[in-house]
Amino acid sequence: MDRARQIPVLALLGPTAVGKTDLALALAERWPVDVVNMDSAQVYRGMDIGTAKPDADARARVPHHLFDQVDPAEPYSAGRFVTDARAAIQTIQQAGRVPLLVGGTVLYYRALRDGLAPLPAADPVVRTELTARAAQVGWPALHAELADVDPAAGARIHPHDAQRIQRALEVLRLTGVPLSSHWARAAHSGLALHTLALIPGDRAWLHQRIAQRLEAMFAAGFVAEVARLQARGDLHADLPALRAVGYRQVWACLEGRLDEALLFQSALQATRQFAKRQLTALRPLPGVMALHAENRAARAQAVDYFAAVLDQSDKRG
Repeated sequence: MDRARQIPVLALLGPTAVGKTDLALALAERWPVDVVNMDSAQVYRGMDIGTAKPDADARARVPHHLFDQVDPAEPYSAGRFVTDARAAIQTIQQAGRVPLLVGGTVLYYRALRDGLAPLPAADPVVRTELTARAAQVGWPALHAELADVDPAAGARIHPHDAQRIQRALEVLRLTGVPLSSHWARAAHSGLALHTLALIPGDRAWLHQRIAQRLEAMFAAGFVAEVARLQARGDLHADLPALRAVGYRQVWACLEGRLDEALLFQSALQATRQFAKRQLTALRPLPGVMALHAENRAARAQAVDYFAAVLDQSDKRG
């Protein structure tokens, strides 16, 4: 059997600011690991500070894939992620190295692990109509409509997740079939992933880390980064890239829609809410080993877990 097919695919999940990048780099010191991005904001070029991308030193030491994939003006979907991730994983395995998916976008993880149904392409007319309705009644109202016609999708999608509410209603409009039914008819059987999740048991610990990282982002020039994007003239606040947490608040401030004195607290609150949504999505995932991120023994436990996976793979090979 092809040795590349025997190399397992590892995955490291967790909410924002939990320490995934540091742990991934620690794992790369022990094994020939390539990091594969699984964060929906880090795929965009020119969005570096606010997405907390690995720095140049980290990328020089360890091969990184699927960062800076697209321009912020372009859409990037779970379907495209599956295609790109599978190609990257195959390349890594063929080189005799270990693919390690790292990120907090559970939608991408589920799509890769469980399979993804073929869905229609985005329809600008339908999206414009839905955006206009949301401007009138709010996305939570559209989420309530979604929950009525597709309870399974409504339960999985957060009432303030505008991008996914819009997509679910768009798919229903275009196909006449609820999005959850498409999920059930996944186009492939999915990919076996050996997954570890960093789940903080102490919410105050996570909030402190979020605040510290956000302070570092602003000190590193986060506002200037968003200002450069805004100066291009071809981007707007409704693009998925610019709806990313932090970017949305800075963009609004630069447009005069948010008082500068309130910017940091607004971004901090939004990031905390984002982390809470990530944790909600992470907790019901089956087949995932969870570790308390704040526990000093967590890194050693993670190394032991992945060592066991890789050792078992070597025995099979």
